Amino acid sequence: MMKFISRNILAGLAAILPVVLTVYLLYWFAVTAETALGGMIRLFLPETMYWPGMGLVAGLLVVFVLGLLMHAYVFQRLFASGERLLYRMPLIKTVYRAIRDFFDYFSPSSKQEFEQVVAVNIGATGMQVVGFVTQAIPERLPEDFRGEDSILVYLPLSYMIGGYAVLMPRSAVRPLNMSMEEAMRFILTAGMTGSAAHSGTGGD
Repeated sequence: MMKFISRNILAGLAAILPVVLTVYLLYWFAVTAETALGGMIRLFLPETMYWPGMGLVAGLLVVFVLGLLMHAYVFQRLFASGERLLYRMPLIKTVYRAIRDFFDYFSPSSKQEFEQVVAVNIGATGMQVVGFVTQAIPERLPEDFRGEDSILVYLPLSYMIGGYAVLMPRSAVRPLNMSMEEAMRFILTAGMTGSAAHSGTGGD
């Protein structure tokens, strides 16, 4: 009986947690933008002219403008200078660099020279694992890793954040017809979500 109850509780959590976390993040952004930017707007506008939601609209506008500015050379240089400052701080640099590298890799603007999602052959066993090519240009690899037929592939682990960066020959990998988001979801849930079931449900 306890196993039956526990199994159903876990199934319920697995179903509801992604929705709850997504809604919470949206709620957090809306409340933060409304509180911070709404308060600033009230300083310049009469109370009668202010309406709820102006802070949220201003927050979306700020994010949009920042996205546009990131294409400007001057702003990129200023941003890079700020990042160099963070990279000098002992604890912050480790956390920031990891988060920055992760989002840079999955950013729509990032340009990958090779198929991002690949199947990696494990010896002659016939086993395959799903991975992501992180570096395909030999000149960008560490000197000891360089080779005309070598690429660097990241193999993420299921149910946890982590994985392995593996140097391997191109002949050992096979490009897969999967998006980055679909592949990550497939890997992190150990395939329990499937892949084809989600391929046509996204808004991309």
